[in-house]
Amino acid sequence: MSFDETLHSGLTSLGWSPFFASSLELVGDASLVPARVSEEHRDAHVVLTGAATLRADISGRLRHSVPGREHLPAVGDWVAVDARPNEGRATIHHVLPRRGVLVRKAAGTRSDAQVVATNLDVVFVVTSANQDFDTGRLSRYLIAVWESGAQPVVLVTKADLVDDAGALVAKAESAAPGAPVHAVSAVDLRGLDALAAYLAPGRTAAFVGSSGVGKSTLVNRLLGEDRLAVREVREHDDRGMHTTTRRQMIVLPSGALVIDTPGMRELMPLHAQDGLAAAFGDVTELAASCRFRDCRHAAEPGCAVRAAIENGSLPRDRVEQWELLNRQLAFEARKQDTRLMIEEKRRWKAVTKSIRTRNKHETL
Repeated sequence: MSFDETLHSGLTSLGWSPFFASSLELVGDASLVPARVSEEHRDAHVVLTGAATLRADISGRLRHSVPGREHLPAVGDWVAVDARPNEGRATIHHVLPRRGVLVRKAAGTRSDAQVVATNLDVVFVVTSANQDFDTGRLSRYLIAVWESGAQPVVLVTKADLVDDAGALVAKAESAAPGAPVHAVSAVDLRGLDALAAYLAPGRTAAFVGSSGVGKSTLVNRLLGEDRLAVREVREHDDRGMHTTTRRQMIVLPSGALVIDTPGMRELMPLHAQDGLAAAFGDVTELAASCRFRDCRHAAEPGCAVRAAIENGSLPRDRVEQWELLNRQLAFEARKQDTRLMIEEKRRWKAVTKSIRTRNKHETL
């Protein structure tokens, strides 16, 4: 079988669909073939074509034509490449449109976006049955996942360490309405059978969560071998080291694709109002029933949210989390707008300088 025949026969197993096929046709270059980004390094990417695994560079035109780093190839992306299988290399010329993208605010004080992974069918939000368990953090993860268009599934790992894992599952279900919650253990393998329903051939899943919650260990159990490095968590605070240092996509024996990600203490979403509404559907549905459209849910008459808190049908701390995240998202949106304004000013300053320089030379 030729390289081209093998390539096309293996695309479906990588998640190829008519959506991406029609996007590739719009590129209009028959010399380019589709590939999926499986690893992202500082100086290069690794792509899967269905026929070969190739080390890929980004073309200069693509690198300099995108409006921001979040538009460059990321793990999970489908790209159009000039494949050179005899050399084991390729050049990425186009990033095909994404069906969805899991994005977070860049770490530190920067307000730009950082792509975690793209084109996901399901995202396993992993928390563990120790000091890492935090419903507020869980809510922030879920907002980003709902915004990505993927199905969120909450995994409470290390269930073998507690006497009543069901109590933690109940807390997670309260913080994550609409998302399935499973207690699992990589030690005694409890709950792992439930993951098979989400890991059908050709489907793509990502594991996200803090360091030390057991993401890589879970992937190893699903693989049936210890392919990913793992470390023990620190005893004094139950936190783990950053064993996984890069995002990578792995094909499971079941035919599903999973993406292991480095640990993140926070997954602060950007511009995620739709995700916030989905993650807090119970609160937003009540808020829509308030007498006043601009109700602040404080002391206004006819406030459905406050009424639900008072009659015990809605936990007060859940409403407080919702209000806090609303404020945080509004703050990040303002920072993003300021950053874009500064960048636009810099761009026009450079354009004006270029025009002045050109006019100066023309008058000489």
